[in-house]
Amino acid sequence: MKKIYLLIIFLAGVTLSGCSLGGGGTKGEVTGVKAAHGFKASTPLNMVYIKGGTFLMGQTDQDVTFAQTSQVKQVTVPPFFMDETEISNTKYKQFVFWVRDSIAISNYINDQKYYLKPKKGAPADPNGKKYINWDYVDKNPVFSVKGKNAAANAQKLQGLYYQGDDRVFDRNELDVRLLKYNYALFTYREASNYRNDKTKKRSDFILRDTVAVYPDTLVWLNDFSYAANEPLVEGYFSHPAYRNYPVVGVTWRQARAFSVWRTRLSNGYKHSRGQDDILPYELPNDAEFEYAARGGRIGTDYPWGGPYIKNAKGCLLANFKPGRGNYIDDGAAYTVNVRSYFPNDFGLYNMAGNVAEWTASAYDESASTFVHDLSPTFNYEAKASDAEVLKRKVVRGGSWKDIGYFLQNSTRTFEYQDTAKSYIGFRCVTHFPGRDIKDKR
Repeated sequence: MKKIYLLIIFLAGVTLSGCSLGGGGTKGEVTGVKAAHGFKASTPLNMVYIKGGTFLMGQTDQDVTFAQTSQVKQVTVPPFFMDETEISNTKYKQFVFWVRDSIAISNYINDQKYYLKPKKGAPADPNGKKYINWDYVDKNPVFSVKGKNAAANAQKLQGLYYQGDDRVFDRNELDVRLLKYNYALFTYREASNYRNDKTKKRSDFILRDTVAVYPDTLVWLNDFSYAANEPLVEGYFSHPAYRNYPVVGVTWRQARAFSVWRTRLSNGYKHSRGQDDILPYELPNDAEFEYAARGGRIGTDYPWGGPYIKNAKGCLLANFKPGRGNYIDDGAAYTVNVRSYFPNDFGLYNMAGNVAEWTASAYDESASTFVHDLSPTFNYEAKASDAEVLKRKVVRGGSWKDIGYFLQNSTRTFEYQDTAKSYIGFRCVTHFPGRDIKDKR
C-alpha cells in the first residue's frame, strides 16, 4: 500500500511539472516559439529580385535540329535574388585577399593583436578557436609597407613569396599556389538518397573541399593557338583598368568556393549584429539562369527579345563574335565592363555575351525528360575518381568569343568542373525566404 501511495505522489508531481512548463503566458494554448525579433527580407547589395513564375524551358521552334533532341517543358521557378552583373575582378579579388590575409595572419604572423578578444566575463571558446578581427585588419593591413606593424610583418611574410630560382629580379611576388580555401558543405541530395540506409553516418554527407582560389591567368594563352595575349596574362586580373571586368580563369569549384565564402562573410556580419542568417549564396541552376535571362518575356530568342542581335540603329546588343569574326564590331576585342549594354527586363546585365557563366547543374543531354517541373535541376557531386563525363557542368549565356547561336536563352552547353577558361565567369543567386514579395495574400 505504501508503494502505491508513493507512485501516486510521483505521477502527480510529473503532471504538475508538465502544467508549469506549458504556461509562460500562453494560457495553456499553442502559440509558437517567440521570435527574438521580426524578419524582413531585403535585397542584397547589387542583386535584383526575380519574381517566381512559369515558363517554357528549352529550344524555340525555330531551332528545328535541336528541338528534336531537347524537350520543351513548362516549368515553375520560385522567387530568388540574382547578381545584376557577372562577378567582377574586383569582387573576386576581395575573396582572394581575404584568403591571403587569413593565411598570413594564422600561419605566418601569429600576432594576437589581429584576433578578437573575448568580451569581459565571456567564456573562452571550448575548442580553442581564435577569430580574426577584420576591423583591425582593415585599419592595419597585413601587407602594408607603412604603419607600426609593417617592418615586423614584412620579415614574417617572406615564406608567402616565391623563393630561390622562382624569383624574378629579387622581387617579392606572392606565391599564389599557397592561397587555398577550406570549406565544408552538407550535401542534402545525397542525404535524401540514403536516408533509410542505417550504415550511413552524418559525416558521409558532409563535403569537404580545399580549393586554390587564384584565377588561372594563363587561360589567355591556353585557350588560343598562337595568339598574342601575353598582356592579358599579366594584367587582366591585377591591373586596375580591368577591375570592373568579369573575372575569368575560374573553375566551377572555385566559383562554388566563392559562393560559400560569400555566405559566411554575410552571415558573420549579421551574427555580430544579432540578425538572422540569409539563405546560402549559390550558383544559379540551369532553369533559374534561363528564366532570369528571358526577363519575363515569352518565347523570345535573346534576353532583349529578338529575333535580331542588332537594334533599330544597327548597334549590336551584346559582346560576342559577330559575322565572320569581326570581334571589335560590338565595341571590344575581348571582354567589357560588367555593366555594358542594356540590361534585360529584370535589370540583369550581360545574360548573353561577355562571358559565359557556370551554373550549379550537372550536364546531361536528356535532363529535360526526367527533372521535375517545379524548380528543376539535375545535380551530381562528382568524385575525383569518377569518369570525366560525370564532371560536366552546364554553362549558359555565350561569351565574347562565341557566335550568336550560343547567346540564345535556350542554348545550353557544358564544361568540365576543374577546367578554367578565358571566356567563362559566373554570378550568384540566393533564394528568397518565404512567399513572393508582391504576394499580399
